Amino acid sequence: MNSTIYSLLFHLALPLILLRLAWRARRAPAYAHRVAERFARLPHGLRPGGLWVHAVSVGESIAAAPLIRALRERHPDLPITVTCMTPTGSERIRALFGDQVQHCYLPYDLPWAARRFLDRLQPRLAVVMETELWPNHIHACARRGVPVVLANARLSERSARGYARFRGLTAPMLAELSLVAVQTEAEAERFRALGARPERVEVTGSIKFDLAIDPALPERAAEQRRAWGAQQRPVWIAASTHAGEDEQVLAAHRRLLERWPRALLILVPRHPERFASVLQLCRGQGFATVPRSGGAPVTADTQVLLGDTMGELLFLYALADVAFVGGSLMPNGGHNLLEPAALDVPVLSGPHLFNFLDIAAQLRAAGALVEVGEEAELAAQVARLWQEPEVAADMRAGGRRVMQANRGALQRLLAGIERALAG
Repeated sequence: MNSTIYSLLFHLALPLILLRLAWRARRAPAYAHRVAERFARLPHGLRPGGLWVHAVSVGESIAAAPLIRALRERHPDLPITVTCMTPTGSERIRALFGDQVQHCYLPYDLPWAARRFLDRLQPRLAVVMETELWPNHIHACARRGVPVVLANARLSERSARGYARFRGLTAPMLAELSLVAVQTEAEAERFRALGARPERVEVTGSIKFDLAIDPALPERAAEQRRAWGAQQRPVWIAASTHAGEDEQVLAAHRRLLERWPRALLILVPRHPERFASVLQLCRGQGFATVPRSGGAPVTADTQVLLGDTMGELLFLYALADVAFVGGSLMPNGGHNLLEPAALDVPVLSGPHLFNFLDIAAQLRAAGALVEVGEEAELAAQVARLWQEPEVAADMRAGGRRVMQANRGALQRLLAGIERALAG
C-alpha cells in the first residue's frame, strides 16, 4: 500500500470513524466534545513556532512528562504544544501541565488536515512518543523540513510483522524520521529492517526508568493508611485492569479473604468508561466496595476500594503492599511495570507482556517480578508476599537495582532532540 491508496482508504473510512466516535461517546461523553479539533479546527490563541509533542493517551502522556519539563527548561522561549487522541489523555495533560503548555487533539491523518495543522502550529520540531506513527503527518513535516523524533520508541515482533505487510507505506515514512530513539537494540534492528535510516536509529533506553517520585508521596500514602486504620491491614492493588481481568482479580481476592478477612483490594480499571461497570461488578459479587471518587471513608468493613479517579495511580500504588499490573492476564501486552517498582512495591503480572519484554526480562532477572497465569496463582503469590516479608524485601531491592541501572535514558534522548533541532 502506498500513501495515495492509504489516504483514499482513510477518507472512505471517515463515516465509520465518526460512527465509532459516536459509539465511544455513549460510554465516555467526552468523546463527543472538541470533534472539530480532529479535523484541524484548532483552538484560538495557539502560539506558532515552537515544539510539538504527541502522546497518544494517558500512558504516553505520563511517560512524556519528564521530557516535556526538560524541554521547557531548555527552551523557555518556545511554546510547547502537546497533542493526544483520547479524552483521558487530554485530562492527564491538563492535570500535569495546566497552562504551561498548549494542548489540542491531533487531527486525523488526512493530508489536508495535516497541512492545516502545520500551517497553524509551524513547529520547529516534532516529538512523537513511542510508536504512534501517522504517515501523512510525518510526510507533511518532512516536506516542510520539520524534524520528527520518534522518542522512547518500542516495536514488538508482532507489531513489526504488521508494519512489514505495508512496507510500501511504512518504509518511506520511517525513512523520513530524523531520529528513532529506541528502547533496546532488538527494537533498533526491527526499525532498520522496516526502512528507518540506520544512522538515525539510536538506542537510548526507556525514559520510564527516569520516573521521578515525589519524596512526599510515600509519606502521604502512610498517612492515608493511618487514617484508614490500616497500618497492619494487608493491602494489595490490581492496576490498569482490562475487561476479563477484573473477574479474575476479584476471584483471587475472595480466596485471600478466606485467610485474611480484613484484606483490602484497590482495583483500578485501565479505562475510565469502565469505572461504573466495574463498580457494579464488585457490588454484584457481594464485595463491600467504596469508589475513590465518592469520598466515602474506607472502613474496616471495606473489602474493595475502586480507583475511579484520574491522576492518582502512583499514590494508589504507594498505598499497597503488593502490586499486580494488568493488561497482562489477557493478551493486551501489559502496562508499565516500573511505576510500582519505583515506589518499592513488589510487582506481579500476568504472562502477556509483549509490550514490555525488555523491562520484564530485567525485572525478572533481578527477582523483582513474578508472573502468574490465573486467579489461583495470583492469590497464592499475593499470599506468599504477605506471609514471607523477606521475599517481598528481596523483590523490592531487585526493583531498585533495575531502576538505578537504567537511569539516564532521558538525557540521551534530550541530546538527540537537541541535535535534530540544531539541524
